[in-house]
Amino acid sequence: MKMKKMMNAAVASRYFAFFITVFLFLVLYGVGMMNFRGFTRPQVFFNLFIDNATLIIVTVGITFTLLIGGIDLSVGAVVALACMILAYLLEYTAVPVAAAVLLVLAFGIAFGALQGYIITKFDMQPFIITLAGMFFCRGMTAVISRDTISITNPFYVSIASARISVFGLGFVSIGAVMALLVLLIAAIVLGFTRFGRTIYAIGGSESSAALMGLPVFRTKVLVYTINGFCAALGGVAYSWIMLSGYTLHALGMEMDAIASSVIGGTLLTGGVAFLPGTLFGVLIQGVILTFITFQGTLSAWWTKIVIGALLCVFIVMQAIITERKSKLSSKSSLENRL
Repeated sequence: MKMKKMMNAAVASRYFAFFITVFLFLVLYGVGMMNFRGFTRPQVFFNLFIDNATLIIVTVGITFTLLIGGIDLSVGAVVALACMILAYLLEYTAVPVAAAVLLVLAFGIAFGALQGYIITKFDMQPFIITLAGMFFCRGMTAVISRDTISITNPFYVSIASARISVFGLGFVSIGAVMALLVLLIAAIVLGFTRFGRTIYAIGGSESSAALMGLPVFRTKVLVYTINGFCAALGGVAYSWIMLSGYTLHALGMEMDAIASSVIGGTLLTGGVAFLPGTLFGVLIQGVILTFITFQGTLSAWWTKIVIGALLCVFIVMQAIITERKSKLSSKSSLENRL
């Protein structure tokens, strides 16, 4: 009986999915260490952050939209357009590096705000509006250039190649540090500010949030604005990895971000998320790809297959947990009445 109560309490906890995600990450990393000696090197772990810096930043933004029950399919295209704009400005104009980066970030903010305004003002489906945004941004990358534009600006290349030592055990890139800072700031905003609590309230029930007098319209627009900013910032980080602009950059990244967020414990119906979980959702993808790289004979597409399977498992698990929580809540209410 005591064990059953402990299990019920564990399932009811908002951190249950997070612990499952962390456990899965540790199991996968442990399997890698047992099969490949190179997995034990600290740099292999640091490379997970270096290689997935863009995805971490984009997933943070996606998590904000999923929290309010929305979605954004345009983030991968925004990343590609950001890379293309940066490459064009740095290679074909005299715009300074700082100004080029600020212009890209301003575009991301404006684009996210516009999508959020249209979705909220006209009560449009986020899926449709952001799908249109995805087509627009992909098209704009081709309008700027159908060919690859390499970034050769010496200062920008030096930023991209900079390495930050981690206690002498290895190094991380500036993009990785930036990704972790974005994650930390977002976690603080969601966990310790009125704005964050409003986001959770809207995700739980938008009508109830409105009845409580919460600024629903403004909050939803700000959520998509933040998401647009994260996508543009992810584009900057991605340009440090690729050092080029290309129409097919970050193709499908929006799906990777959504999958990472869900695997990290975010409910697709809104109202539930834990940002450290989204980090581990991204790292799980990184571990699988690293495992495939070390193995040497498997295709990188196996990453998509495994992530697809995990996504299905976590969605089913979310449904079971939600149903279980509902039963526990009903039972508790009944006992209180009696």
